[in-house]
Amino acid sequence: MLRAMTELSIQATDLVRNFGTRRAVNGVSLTLVAGDCLALFGPNGAGKTTLLRMLGGLLRPTSGSAAIEGIPLPGSADVRARVGLVSHQTMLYDALTARENVEFSARMYGVQDVRAAADEVLTRLGAASFADVRVRSLSRGMQQRVSVARAIVHSPSVLLADEPFTGLDAAGASALTGMLAALRDSGATIIIVTHNLDEALALCTAAAIMREGRFVRLDRAPIPAREEYTALYRELSVDAA
Repeated sequence: MLRAMTELSIQATDLVRNFGTRRAVNGVSLTLVAGDCLALFGPNGAGKTTLLRMLGGLLRPTSGSAAIEGIPLPGSADVRARVGLVSHQTMLYDALTARENVEFSARMYGVQDVRAAADEVLTRLGAASFADVRVRSLSRGMQQRVSVARAIVHSPSVLLADEPFTGLDAAGASALTGMLAALRDSGATIIIVTHNLDEALALCTAAAIMREGRFVRLDRAPIPAREEYTALYRELSVDAA
């Protein structure tokens, strides 16, 4: 269902998360509305995955607050059902086929026509040809397509994707980019954690660079061109390390 593009979707205020004495996320604030797509860049260990897990309701903040569509996180199963999560590790069931993995997720979220929904997303991601193959026999890139299909089969209003382009060949990356663009245009709110500047900058309406648990830069449209943004990223994350 198309959402009004001014509808508040994700709001975070001064989010902090500690693991013992280490501060993984250090005072992040963010507001996104329906149809926003945030590309989140940063070196390994910057806190990107921890931030996604808090926004997905999987991890409680040490301090600060976050909400999805006005509902405070971590929230109930109802608010978590509004979120699709693509983890860096696929977390698929190896003994099940690709279709069975996606159908399992569809049932968990109460999708009415489980088979049709699974077939649709697998087809859109170019995964129909191996839908009946057990996941353990698939390549990393094929597994990634299944992981994305599982995350979006219930048509979430928020998609949090941690390195979704991992292992994908050119065809897979193109299919994923098209799917993400369609979700964004329908009013879904997307956060993509990635090192792939080309794909992410082509999709995003906002871009952030994260380092040592903080946003060191946050741009909204118009975002600098790829060459300029690459130089900024290197200056703020790679060269600063």
